Amino acid sequence: MQEINDLVKQRISALEEIKKLGVNPYPHRFDVTANSAGILNTFKDPVDEAEAEEHKQKLVSVAGRIMAIRKMGKASFFQIKDETGKIQIYIRQNDVGEQLYKLFKLLDIGDIVGVNGFVFRTKMGEVSVHATSFELLTKTIQPLPVVKEETTETGEKIIHDAFADVELRYRQRYIDLIVNDHVKETFIKRTKIIHAIKRTLEGYNFFEVETPTLQSIYGGANARPFITQHNALNIPLYLRISNELYLKRLIVGGFNRVYEFVKDFRNEGIDRTHNPEFTQVEWYQAYGDYNDSMNLFEEVVEKACLAVNSTTKLDYQGTEIDFKRPWRRLKMVDAIAEKNGIDVLNMKKADIIQFMKDKEIDLDPKITHSKGLVIAALFEATCEESLEQPTFVLDHPIDTTPLCKPLREYSMQQLEEMKKDPESVIFVERFEPYINKWELGNSYTELNDPILQRSLLEEQVERGRGGEEETHPLDEDFLRAIEVGMPPTTGVGLGVDRLVMLLTNSATIRDVLFFPLMRPL
Repeated sequence: MQEINDLVKQRISALEEIKKLGVNPYPHRFDVTANSAGILNTFKDPVDEAEAEEHKQKLVSVAGRIMAIRKMGKASFFQIKDETGKIQIYIRQNDVGEQLYKLFKLLDIGDIVGVNGFVFRTKMGEVSVHATSFELLTKTIQPLPVVKEETTETGEKIIHDAFADVELRYRQRYIDLIVNDHVKETFIKRTKIIHAIKRTLEGYNFFEVETPTLQSIYGGANARPFITQHNALNIPLYLRISNELYLKRLIVGGFNRVYEFVKDFRNEGIDRTHNPEFTQVEWYQAYGDYNDSMNLFEEVVEKACLAVNSTTKLDYQGTEIDFKRPWRRLKMVDAIAEKNGIDVLNMKKADIIQFMKDKEIDLDPKITHSKGLVIAALFEATCEESLEQPTFVLDHPIDTTPLCKPLREYSMQQLEEMKKDPESVIFVERFEPYINKWELGNSYTELNDPILQRSLLEEQVERGRGGEEETHPLDEDFLRAIEVGMPPTTGVGLGVDRLVMLLTNSATIRDVLFFPLMRPL
């Protein structure tokens, strides 16, 4: 720490010297006409003397942060980094003048400069900019970590003194982006993934919309919300846990295909794949069902994978995953049978609970009233770990969601009889896509029966009163919208952060969020 403080003092001293030279160390602007990647691309091939002479007549203006510097006598080299890469600068006192060269001698790694000059190739063959003048654009106070890169004879790159402390990297992302090039590449890929998803959806005439982040009644998912207070109205508000109920309102209103990228907020734990603030894309399609959503979901993900990796096969943390369509379709009860060798449909609830006890599988006592929830818990505990390749797990118990239609194979009479039988389980047209053992999203054939919808939401309210923490409150306005009439509809929620993790080979969700939530120091 003392060493850092001494370096800061040295930089402040240099700043004062610069001001004494009559130089403004923080000017307002600089005209940039070229970048490092464009220059290096232009000089991919060797140029002859005539071409070299021609380039001397063409001045370029580049700007960036100094990443390396070799101060010598009256001629020096330094390297700047801009948004496209790095390029070497050659500077001589005879070209820029004694005053500017004296200013150059006061510069440090991390300072931001603008350079005017012409492009040439050094005797060592390195494409560089020969400075004819330069301008200090920002004098920095805090020193950067000095990361050194070495290339072996075999072409392998070795990084020395890397800025690698993950906690520090997440807290000081600005430094992380400066010194770790792979981090910037991850976020460039993130944006490409989002753009690819948008292109696919808009290719099917989906319309991008916006819905509220602050909601007086939260809903659309089973999750605990963040609660805040609106002072002027003197009412509690909730940060959105899902935009589902608002997008369905738009379907009711006549927008037949809508989508939205949103920040959702869930007041829950933090781990490798969970952050309380996360990005999701949801889309809703009138006159479709969950089969349409399955087809579109796998197309969206496959095209996003191709957009950033140019292949559907990639390595994620040592596991090869193939995103090529079509993906496997697997019913939840069949997944349980494959993994555990039991047929839960023909077992009593008490027998399933006993099976879980015998296998020492934890079961929340608050859900044992429901055979459907017990089946879902058994699936989560025993089957998810085997779902590495892209798989749609479909047909879930109705107890897991109040917003989904029962399987179409049930007659109205069957449904009424099953509701009366506590050992019967009604399954709904719902799927969850799994990749690398993770749930990547959620989708339904949406429930549009207003009577059944009200009944299921009221049941959730009662379950919440009974102690379940993650249940839906009753949203009367949403129910009114369904009573106005929603056409047959299918909807999808896709976890963008987890998808970015997979497609960029990132080990934790914090690696794909610019500013993940951190405990204050």
